[in-house]
Amino acid sequence: MYEQISHSLLNDILTQCKQPKGEDWQHFYTRLGANFYAIHSLFQHLYGQREDFKAQLGRLVTVLTQQYAQRAAHLRAKDLEREKNHDWFMQQKWVGMAMYCQGFAGNLANMREKLPYLQELGINLVHILPICDCPEQQNDGGYAVRDFRQIDARNGSMADLEQLIAAMQQSDMLLTLDVVVNHTSDEHAWAKQAKLGDQQYQDYYYMYPDRTIPDMFEAAMPEVFPENAPGSFTLNPDTGKWVMTVFNQYQWDLNYSNPAVLIEMVDIILFWANKGVDILRLDAVAFLWKKIGSSCQNEREAHLILQLLKDCCQVTAPGVIFIAEAIVAPIEIIKYFGEDAINAKECEIAYNATFMALLWDAVATKQTVLLTRGVEDLPEKLDRATWLNYVRCHDDIGLGFSDRAIIAAGFEPVSHRRFLVDYYTGHYPESNARGFAFGVNKKTGDARISGALASLAGLESALANQDQAAIDNAVLTIVLLHNLIMSFGGIPLLYYGDAVGTLNNDSYLQDENKMHDNRWVHRPTLDWEVLALKNEAGTVQQRLFSRIKQLIAIRKEISAFADLNNRELIALDNPHLFAFYRYVQTGMHPKVVVIANFDTAAQSAPLQAFRQKGLFKTPVLTELYSGQTLPTDKDSIEIPPLTAYWLST
Repeated sequence: MYEQISHSLLNDILTQCKQPKGEDWQHFYTRLGANFYAIHSLFQHLYGQREDFKAQLGRLVTVLTQQYAQRAAHLRAKDLEREKNHDWFMQQKWVGMAMYCQGFAGNLANMREKLPYLQELGINLVHILPICDCPEQQNDGGYAVRDFRQIDARNGSMADLEQLIAAMQQSDMLLTLDVVVNHTSDEHAWAKQAKLGDQQYQDYYYMYPDRTIPDMFEAAMPEVFPENAPGSFTLNPDTGKWVMTVFNQYQWDLNYSNPAVLIEMVDIILFWANKGVDILRLDAVAFLWKKIGSSCQNEREAHLILQLLKDCCQVTAPGVIFIAEAIVAPIEIIKYFGEDAINAKECEIAYNATFMALLWDAVATKQTVLLTRGVEDLPEKLDRATWLNYVRCHDDIGLGFSDRAIIAAGFEPVSHRRFLVDYYTGHYPESNARGFAFGVNKKTGDARISGALASLAGLESALANQDQAAIDNAVLTIVLLHNLIMSFGGIPLLYYGDAVGTLNNDSYLQDENKMHDNRWVHRPTLDWEVLALKNEAGTVQQRLFSRIKQLIAIRKEISAFADLNNRELIALDNPHLFAFYRYVQTGMHPKVVVIANFDTAAQSAPLQAFRQKGLFKTPVLTELYSGQTLPTDKDSIEIPPLTAYWLST
């Protein structure tokens, strides 16, 4: 049997390397034995043709062993606890927030002082965007890493992070950090050695002496940043070689066809796991494998690499889970959980970018036909996997729903996407949004959207015009969007500043390092005096904070909101309404119907559509957010403007 071959090889590796023994190591060896057949198979598929295959595999096992030796006792105990409660991250109690450390609190030390704000709101999962050492200028918001094991001095020190982690653990809060797996800064030590002519490190990247191979790659590769970084290769003057730079010219793509790169990244992932990080967000995973003649995205080998990373992490730090940062079509994103599996074998969590974009479509059109069609197109996820549902993040908004869904909703794909860009950049006559086009491709006309949530929702223009009705609608829109990410199914991920209506900030235009990237307009430095207005009755900040806080608190009590593939859409004839219900066998509120109205006028929801699903049989319904009761003795119920009801039935 092939399994005998793999385990015979493992025995050879363990015999050659002096392995620790003792009771503390029994779990490690059990996991290593259980996962090694998969590790060996994947490693052989990727690197089996190499003469140093066995030596490289031995190096990988050594890394797993060394990192387990450094794993603290309390983290090992947490691993065991989470192995027993293996779907711990799918419970409805988790609500996250993503933030830049400097923008939210100034630095990591100040982050500890801001934890009470997060706890008051109900946040118990914190994603701090990249904090690793990066160049002063060309850093892509922290995603051009110069040293994977050092904290950037602008964020603080490793001691500051360790103290923050300790404080969060005491409060049962989870920490998410980024590992940029696709590329490094061109100032990384590996890149510096490559520039000096060291062939070992040139092999860490894609480097070529002339344009022959780069031209072959680029024939099929789409441009990621066509405005600011056209093409996918950059001539390095130190070596006279062309380097693959898919994102920016200062970000060198790592070459995973070299096993040394994969082993380095395993070591880095486990380094952060051993710091006490609960969730690791793996950046740009769709780009991990490059192949001439393809788009160099979503290749099968990229999935094999992720499976290897997951298997290795399960051996040494099984309590740590992965987020796949892959903003791709629904048919592709679902694969980053893992194909031909029940439980996630790549990443346990993925961004639901399609749902996010569909929500913004519904806000612009005030209709939910495309939202409903797009959600129907979402493939069913694996059992032990979940979505991150978000309204806004640090990145631009891509209009990634399928052409098929757009056509089914009655629109023409090109003109509809152009309408959305015009709407959110304020160029559509009836729009009150204040956003910006990002990543405009002059060849195709495609573009994405930058802008703060509140500004895109109309709050900025409403405040400028002192239009109270428009302010009210903007507040309702912001709460409506948060209502849906709380109830749809998955982990809701808020973005810092959104709970108090933070607007666009154009101060980035004064910074020469940021002025060419308008995404900085929605990457704010929070003004805590403005945030304090959340305690003053009647302010926009108080109206938003109090309502979102209440949504979070109620969500945590609704057992049906745990993510167990327990959602069913309900088709309604009214094009302004979006409806689904969540269900579970036991617990508080085992059946909850969500009905959302995206129009600025009240809309009627016919009860017959729900009764056909066996719902609304009781004479009275309870709306969980407001506490009001609604009779069911009529043919319909009325949903107020820009509102979503949570109806317990």
